[in-house]
Amino acid sequence: MKIAALKKPGGPGNLVIESRATPTPGRGEVLIDMKASSLNYHDFAVVMGAIPTADGRIPMSDGAGCILAVGEGVTRFKPGDDVITTFFPNWPDGEASLDKLLGVPGDHSDGCAAQRVIANADALTRMPSGYSYREAATLPCAALTAWRGMFVEGSVKAGDWVLTQGTGGVSIFALQFAKAMGARVIATSSSDEKLDRLKQLGADHTINYKTTPDWGKAAKALTNGRGVDEVVEIGGPGTLAQSIAASRIGGHISLIGVLTGVSGDVPTAALFSANITLSGITVGSRKHQEDMIAAIEATGIKPVLDRDFPLDHIADAFAHQASQTHFGKITIVI
Repeated sequence: MKIAALKKPGGPGNLVIESRATPTPGRGEVLIDMKASSLNYHDFAVVMGAIPTADGRIPMSDGAGCILAVGEGVTRFKPGDDVITTFFPNWPDGEASLDKLLGVPGDHSDGCAAQRVIANADALTRMPSGYSYREAATLPCAALTAWRGMFVEGSVKAGDWVLTQGTGGVSIFALQFAKAMGARVIATSSSDEKLDRLKQLGADHTINYKTTPDWGKAAKALTNGRGVDEVVEIGGPGTLAQSIAASRIGGHISLIGVLTGVSGDVPTAALFSANITLSGITVGSRKHQEDMIAAIEATGIKPVLDRDFPLDHIADAFAHQASQTHFGKITIVI
């Protein structure tokens, strides 16, 4: 079978295409004919060497495909079933714990950039009805992160105000989920062209954070001074102060990214005096993914797709991601 492997020290130039023997599923496992994967910031960090992993690691956390064979004791799925992976294969349900956060595909273990993939049957969910493999492969990381932040740790409902940042996968899914639930969305970006596309996806208001540096205050003004109910915070320390300024008293901030750095100053007085809840979000459990899929089928949400690349050109896909010219999810067709 054909696979992509990352050779140390990392970087897209160290992604090589190799042939390896097709594995056989053991007890509790299934063999997947992997059809598609999608790029996340986490995959980018692994490929660039920012997240250390084993030499020769098969990258990519997310995948969608069809089950070819099942091992002994598997009853959840059968050959022919269409499935998607989970970001945390050891987190079926309940609260997060260290043991549940181990085993991430493409990082702690080999991932989905392969024609055939072995996975534990309990680490998979079905694909949404009516989804293509490319569409389904965008869900396990980006979509689930947005879902958990807003509807598991947060409590977004119809009529609420949601603030999203940028046009990455999580932010676009957050916009789509929020609008499907009847919420109002304020979206930020540094590109007027991308802001126009966010309006086409349903954003009620947009703010260019380059031309409006005090965008937190501007967002709060758009809510008649009340503040937003939910912020999907992807920037980290460089944007958190503005997110706090945008939030209502008792609001919720889902901290899911560190694009501006891993540490920095936080206006703690503003945070606690407004009784704002700040939740760290790292994707979610299999149960969260199953709930999200049910909501996707009920609302008809479809992911925004950018470009697809064949497995042989996976390095080009990461170069495209690095260019930051994409809008929506970049996918790998396997």
